[in-house]
Parts: sequence; structure tokens; C-alpha cells
Amino acid sequence: MLELLVLASPERLQHWFWALLINAVLIAAAQRLPLLTPAGWVQAGVLGTLLLGSLDWPGWWAVVLYLALGSLVTRLGFRRKQQQGLAEGRGGRRGPENVWGSASTGASLALLTVLPTAPVALLQLGFAASFAAKLADTFGSEIGKRWGRHTVLITTLQPVPPGTEGAISLEGTAASLLGSGLMAAVMLRLGLLSDGASWLLVTVVGLAATLLESWIGAALQRRWLWLSNELVNAIQTLLAAVLAMLLAQGLGLV
Repeated sequence: MLELLVLASPERLQHWFWALLINAVLIAAAQRLPLLTPAGWVQAGVLGTLLLGSLDWPGWWAVVLYLALGSLVTRLGFRRKQQQGLAEGRGGRRGPENVWGSASTGASLALLTVLPTAPVALLQLGFAASFAAKLADTFGSEIGKRWGRHTVLITTLQPVPPGTEGAISLEGTAASLLGSGLMAAVMLRLGLLSDGASWLLVTVVGLAATLLESWIGAALQRRWLWLSNELVNAIQTLLAAVLAMLLAQGLGLV
């Protein structure tokens, strides 16, 4: 009962009102940027409101920078990927399914931080790991499709064409590590991670979750038609968050 009173306090409700208003204005101004579809922008506004309302500006900026970095790496070699039939559809613009496939885990953890008795530091670490894993996946996929020289299926290590579900390459894996470390560094700079040990843990977990995502793509997604890319993305980010939080507790980092 006390927790409900805190969550419904006038100060808290006013905070959420301003989060909604700020995001509505910003999304209206950003509509022309070639990052999201119109429906994607609407959902990004909902996500931004949830993050600004729960984690304040650090959480909001973390996801804005994730979107910017992911969109930037998607544009690298885009014309060549189009010629090869490997480019993202809609000119690289993301839709609602992409927004929530990437951010559902992080948004859920962010909302949990508003509870008065929530383990905020632990939830923030899980939040950071979920987005580190997703940026690792984006970096690995986009760079691997364009510059991967020897692409193999993760389950058999047999050569497969670039862009195959579950395919990996040395170049793509190195890019995944870079993307994970970069997103973890953003989280550290914004204060959502506490120290270098947490940065290292999130970076490693982000890469591990990306390799697990490739395994799911190779072993399960081909056989289970209902297992969409967006659902696999959500599973990947959930695995990253849970693994990071369990390891952090085990290692005494939080």
C-alpha cells in the first residue's frame, strides 16, 4: 500500500507528465530523420517516456545514443549490402517491432527501478547489458554481412553465405565485441554502471548473448517459423540482462 502511495504521489505524477510532454515534443521534431518509420517514431516516444520517467535523463540518453550508433553502423556499406540483397528493409528505418524487440527488456527493468524497495544498481546493470547485447548484435550483423570474409554457421562451422541466420565471422564477432564495449562505455559515462569491473562484465556478457542469439538463429529459428527476428532479439536482451545480474551478484559487484 505504501509503495502505491509513493508511485501515485503528486510529485511522481508530475514527473511522468513532464516525461510525456518532453518526448512528444522531441518526437514531433525528429520525424524527418531517416531512423524510424512513422509508427516506429510513435513507439519510440512511448519508450522515451518510460525511460525518462523511470531512469531520468541517463536512461533516455542511453537509448538515444544506442539508436544513433545502431543506425550509423547500419548505414556503413549500405549501397553494397543493397546490391547483395543483405541490407535492412525500408532503407534501414526501424519499425515498432524493432523498437520493442530491442528495448522490451530494458524498458521493463527501467520501470522496476521506480519501486521504493527496488535494487536499482542491479537493475541498471541488467538494463545496460540488454542494450550492450543488442548493439553488439547490430554491429556484428551489419559489419559481418559487408566485410566478413569467411562466414560459417555457428552450430556446424560449415561455410554459409553472409546474412544466413546463425552465421558468424571473425570480422563480425570482433565488431560485436566493439559494439558491446562501446555501449557499455556509454552506460558507464552516463552513470548507469558504477565502475570498470561492471563495464567489463557487461561487455563480455553482451558478446556472449550475441553468440547465443546466433546459435538460436541457427538451431531453432530455421525450424520454428513463429520465432521471428524481433522475438529472438527480445530473448537475446533478456538472456544478457539475467546473466549479467546473476554474475554481478555472484562476483559481489552490486
